[in-house]
Amino acid sequence: MRVLFTVNPEKNIFMYLVPMAWALRTAGHEVLIASQPRFAPTITQAGLTAVPVGDDFDKWQFGRQYPELLESIRPGLTPPWDVAEDPEGTTWERTSQSHKAAVEGAHGGEAAAVIDDLVAFARYWKPDLVVWDSFSYIGSITAKACGAAHARVVFGADVFGATRDIYLRLKAQQPEAEQLDPLADWLGGHARAFGGEFSEDMTTGHVTIDQFPRSLQLDTSLDVLQTQFIGYGGPAVVPDWLKTAPERPRVGMTLGLTATEVFNGYNIPLGEILESLAELDIELVATIAESEQEKLGKVPDNVRLVSYVPWHAIVPTCSAVIHHAGAATLATTARHPVPQLSLHYHFDQPLLARKLAEQGAGLEIHTSEATGQNIKESVHRLLTEPRFTERATALRDEILAAPSLNGLVPQLEEVVAKHRAG
Repeated sequence: MRVLFTVNPEKNIFMYLVPMAWALRTAGHEVLIASQPRFAPTITQAGLTAVPVGDDFDKWQFGRQYPELLESIRPGLTPPWDVAEDPEGTTWERTSQSHKAAVEGAHGGEAAAVIDDLVAFARYWKPDLVVWDSFSYIGSITAKACGAAHARVVFGADVFGATRDIYLRLKAQQPEAEQLDPLADWLGGHARAFGGEFSEDMTTGHVTIDQFPRSLQLDTSLDVLQTQFIGYGGPAVVPDWLKTAPERPRVGMTLGLTATEVFNGYNIPLGEILESLAELDIELVATIAESEQEKLGKVPDNVRLVSYVPWHAIVPTCSAVIHHAGAATLATTARHPVPQLSLHYHFDQPLLARKLAEQGAGLEIHTSEATGQNIKESVHRLLTEPRFTERATALRDEILAAPSLNGLVPQLEEVVAKHRAG
């Protein structure tokens, strides 16, 4: 097959797709990755072939000019996807308006920047399958324009698929004359521009690929291909200190990249937390951005500050971890029988943290409630109450029972074969 990935030019999203692209590549399929020109170096750094298309579009530019506005959209899920947290707590008027705003904002801007060039390339190259991330509707538009099968890859909780289900349910309850559908109208406009018509698969793919275990997924009506999450964090080197076993229980801590690379930094009392955790008989390894390390001063002797460590390499050496409930961090950790404490705040983090805690594989604290004391108490519980490790082991076993990415490839071949057969 020829497989064309279309990706949002966001490194943290692209990294969800890299192992899948390599699984297809090593199975003998041709794989190309299309994105905005500025993103080509990130793609090629992963050993994959980039296709720069269109012009660069920075969806964060407006927010960087107005930091207070950017911070205002940081907590939890933004509209229209916030309905996934509370399906019954919305109205038709509110959700239809928020869909309109999303289409006119980030979706429309990205598509306008690249879609003509992307479709032209796809019609020339003729992919059999287009794979697109949940936020990158240019993939479904391109598949429609060139007649390819297409698969949508979920990163984190599938708030996009859940939101579409909720929208269609609310839409069906309205009088026919008031059944507005901004997403369908927008996708349909692009489809018609390239000689086609809107179909519902343009919103969620012919199939959805979900890399999270079913116990952590949202319920949707979609056709889902289940696979294991395999973490990829870019080029990495195992440091010398990680080559030997720790002398005390090791606790790993990471607060993610988005907090400092996109937003205004960490929103927890970091110094207080490190001091409190140091009172436990542990070795704490905290991956903290250098810009934030400078604010801390001297740290306790049993705290190791690093700007980066490959998470998949440190987790197996840990007795517990603390993180921000970022999907990749949580999923990488869950491949091991290691209890997790989630300090959540942004986008789907609260939802994922709650799902994890409901499974008994960890604890969760919203960052607005995080203190040195309650974090220390939570970590102590993870280290001393066996049930957390038992539930983390059960979660690990559930993950490893799912098809690997290599096992996913034949399923994608079947999707293409079915599409060809009509």
